[in-house]
Amino acid sequence: MRSVPTLIRLPLVLGTSALASQSLAQQPPAASESARPLPVLAEPFKVEASGAPIAVDVGHAAPFVIDFNKDGKKDLVVGQFASGKARVYLNVGTDDQPAFSDFTWLQAGGVDAHVPPS
Repeated sequence: MRSVPTLIRLPLVLGTSALASQSLAQQPPAASESARPLPVLAEPFKVEASGAPIAVDVGHAAPFVIDFNKDGKKDLVVGQFASGKARVYLNVGTDDQPAFSDFTWLQAGGVDAHVPPS
């Protein structure tokens, strides 16, 4: 039986009340923060699998990069919030030039894994 890697995500959550009460945008940066250069982000792009952009059927996507099949290449696992299922896209390219196969559903014990809504 194949073991399934455990995925752990630690989201950063900021409540709107915390932002409203602290008016963060109006506070001057600390001296150590003002000396740091701002990060430069790359242009956004669509990730493709089998020649088509990856899009989930239902709800929002929750992507996670991991070497899922232990072949030394980073694969893509995409959770679907509304359905509670996760898609596995294996990297058939390289880490420098990834190419993703069509997805299979994340399985446990031979059946599609599912996280019930809370």
